[in-house]
Amino acid sequence: MAVTSGDERPTAARGAVARVRLDKWLWAARFFKTRALANEAVTGGKVHVGGQRCKPSHTVHVGEVVQIQRGPEEYRVTVTALSDRRGPASVAALLYEETAESRQQREALREQRRLERSAMPQPAGRPTKQDRRRIVRFTQSDA
Repeated sequence: MAVTSGDERPTAARGAVARVRLDKWLWAARFFKTRALANEAVTGGKVHVGGQRCKPSHTVHVGEVVQIQRGPEEYRVTVTALSDRRGPASVAALLYEETAESRQQREALREQRRLERSAMPQPAGRPTKQDRRRIVRFTQSDA
């Protein structure tokens, strides 16, 4: 049973709070490793709430749609719970629900990147001495 204070709100023992900043929620939901990175992403326009750009101090509410751009991937999630504490990934996953469309787009992008990687294999390692000599001969012959 949760301990309550004088105003009948549950304490932060479970991580449930009435109000939480956007950058803190993003950190608690494990979209960013640090609050500073979350703050930088919000300030840089990589995070939109309800289709609008906002500040890191924006108060997140349950039911809001948050769009997060992280590298090439884009997440569109609905806030289902609030927390100002960072917990295990299993608990963080309960703070939001990703839309099916967002999940499909990310999987399609991941598959596309995998196919591109297999089409252009990377060399196994650094060139050998013999390879370097061939490179030098090739580049000097063009000059």
